[in-house]
Amino acid sequence: MVRRRRIAVTALIGGSATVSGFYGFLIGEAVLARRAIGTTDERPPSPDGVYGDDLPGRTIRLLVLGDSAAVGYGMSTAEATPPAMLGIGLAHVMDAPVEVRSQAVVGAQTSELMEQIDRVGDWVPHVAVIVVGTNDVTHQVPPSTSARLLGDVVRRLVEAGSEVVVGTAPDLGSVRPIMQPLRAVARRWSRNLARKQTIAAVGAGGRAVSLGDLLGNLFTEKRDIMFGLDHFHPSETGYANMVSVLVPAVAASLREKARTLAYSGYPTSEKPRDLMSVHEAAAEAAENAGTQVVQDAQQGGGRWATVLRRRRAG
Repeated sequence: MVRRRRIAVTALIGGSATVSGFYGFLIGEAVLARRAIGTTDERPPSPDGVYGDDLPGRTIRLLVLGDSAAVGYGMSTAEATPPAMLGIGLAHVMDAPVEVRSQAVVGAQTSELMEQIDRVGDWVPHVAVIVVGTNDVTHQVPPSTSARLLGDVVRRLVEAGSEVVVGTAPDLGSVRPIMQPLRAVARRWSRNLARKQTIAAVGAGGRAVSLGDLLGNLFTEKRDIMFGLDHFHPSETGYANMVSVLVPAVAASLREKARTLAYSGYPTSEKPRDLMSVHEAAAEAAENAGTQVVQDAQQGGGRWATVLRRRRAG
């Protein structure tokens, strides 16, 4: 794996003789970026609770797992965090109360997701949302390792009866405190991880949503609004836009499960979808933020997936 990384970096900078010096330069830039961004173990107020408790439907149990993006790093109120926004949004879409439990942890890597699941004990969610990957990239965890671990997590949740929606690794190339050329390397690593996460999640029976640079060019063009004070984590508006591409996927997964249980052979969607291999779908999703990828059950096996593209405004 180290050799493959060196080959990739060599291709990026154009000469093997400079690889060791380039690695030293990247390490130095990473240290400066961490100092500029800053970190804290502080969490926002807990978002756990029931949202839409006056709605008529049966209560939906929602579990949120992952890292600081799933926690809502930097927010000072529970309502401004992604778990709460997911609860509010899902309750509105499904016309049913949503019980939210968040076990996400600031700084978490994929290897820590199993521990997060263990903390809920016998409470089995109807659907779990996972947002993870940034810290795997910054700690240089091999993407294949991260993806394998994610697949194990998704499989565990699916086998327990939960639907699973994975928000893939954001594109770190949009983060300005990370200077060039480290930003270019981070972009390549994060997109590679996102592709592998999609393949692993879909293969394990989950649904993947490409966060990419969260919402395409929006975070680049309006970074003063979309990023928080550290210019690394999203602002409340940024988190809201992230949630906006996750809620439709969560609702779709719940509706499709209900249809499958009620009607054998019921079509999975009234809208046309593109059918392609899981690998092709993952590659497309990594380049187009907001894209959903889900295993095509009608085709059988885990080799084929359907793709739902997010409609762009304007």
